[in-house]
Amino acid sequence: MLLVAQKGMNVASNLAGIREKLGSAPVTLVAVTKNVGLESMAEAFKYGVTEFGENRVQDALDKQQNMPPHMADKIRWHLIGHLQTNKVKKVVGRFNLIHSVDSLRLAEEISQEAEKRDIQQPVLIQVKVVADPTKSGFEPQQLRKEFSSLLQLKGISIQGLMTMAPQVQDTSTWHTCFCGLRDLRDELQNTYGITLNELSMGMTQDWQEAVNCGSTMIRLGRAIFGDGSEVLPRPS
Repeated sequence: MLLVAQKGMNVASNLAGIREKLGSAPVTLVAVTKNVGLESMAEAFKYGVTEFGENRVQDALDKQQNMPPHMADKIRWHLIGHLQTNKVKKVVGRFNLIHSVDSLRLAEEISQEAEKRDIQQPVLIQVKVVADPTKSGFEPQQLRKEFSSLLQLKGISIQGLMTMAPQVQDTSTWHTCFCGLRDLRDELQNTYGITLNELSMGMTQDWQEAVNCGSTMIRLGRAIFGDGSEVLPRPS
């Protein structure tokens, strides 16, 4: 069952506050709709949001199926949660971007399914820049070793990298994580002579630090659909 957002939300003012802080930064705002219903999504859409991210595959597919036509034609869908290999068939071709490719095996499964459908699936490679037992993803050294294998997969199009910072109130940890991803992206571009346009990093508590470090995509849920209290404070 799809849940609704928190009571007392003010999507318009939350978005206005976020956009004011972003200013002219070339950053894509992905509205995270975990536990958010279609009515709340329609409110965000009304105020200019067209990029929506889901953590759970089935929730995303349910929303896609029930989306009003005037929204469905304009929305770009992002899968931002962990993707199990047994759900790859449900996902390929249904999302504009998969953020959470966290292993070579998963990338191979996505590529194989995409080739069957004669398409290329856009993806981001998830990296665990800072050690965190609660997160999945390539460790930087592992990605360096396996990146050439990823590039050989014909069914995926690697658009960039993604990371999540540890859930701590420590801006120095956030800075290490986000700038580390940026530096790794730059290194891979130089090594392989490719362009990786996207750095998906930054969520409700830490997105401003992510933007400072070069994020091109921020993934915000509570900051949009909550009461807005997370948008303003920043830990000292």
